Amino acid sequence: MDMMEGSAAVDAAITSRRSLRAFLPTPVPRATVEHLLDVAARAPSGTNMQPWRAHVMAGERLRRFCDEVEAAFLAGIKEERDYRYYPETFFEPYLARRREVGWGLYALLGIGRGDTDKMQRQHARNFRFFDAPVGVIFTIDRRLEIGSWLDYGMFLQNIMVAARGLGLDTCPQAAFANLPNTVRSGLGLPHQDVVVCGMAIGHADPDAVVNTLHTTRVPARAFTTFEGFQDPST
Repeated sequence: MDMMEGSAAVDAAITSRRSLRAFLPTPVPRATVEHLLDVAARAPSGTNMQPWRAHVMAGERLRRFCDEVEAAFLAGIKEERDYRYYPETFFEPYLARRREVGWGLYALLGIGRGDTDKMQRQHARNFRFFDAPVGVIFTIDRRLEIGSWLDYGMFLQNIMVAARGLGLDTCPQAAFANLPNTVRSGLGLPHQDVVVCGMAIGHADPDAVVNTLHTTRVPARAFTTFEGFQDPST
């Protein structure tokens, strides 16, 4: 493969990554998941600390974990998050982007505004990893600082891009961080472990309407300043 072909393959893996919410039951071998994690662990981290820790589940073990966390959510259990993901009050342009993807998803599923029961049932699917055959919970030692969280994001992105290279799809899921005590209990983890997020890994269901959702991205010119170039158009 020459450099141009390699560049095209990398671009395709990145741009084809989407957060999919319906998976086929087709198994994903442990060796494949381990390969993805090995590749992803090449992510940079400050002083090579490698702050990530993954808890991978499949089969009956995954089902038991999902049953426990889903039951807690449906019972209305409220737990304090280990970290704040969103601002207390949304503001523009972030509010509009959030609304666009939220209502776009609900429109595909026939969920109208104020239909809280359907919204809750859809949200509960997070806790079954959207029926993916592999579910992963990611944790980090709570003594680490924001730099390690930045490193963690690069690691997670590596997993998702590497998965596309193998024809797999993923969905990173912040929802699990809303029930950190339940998640830790289900995995037998100490309080020292902060629940960062979950991730579904598997083969996307090509017939699921929910998987037709395509989110938009603003172009680089909208968020970047370019200086010192001879030709501003190149």
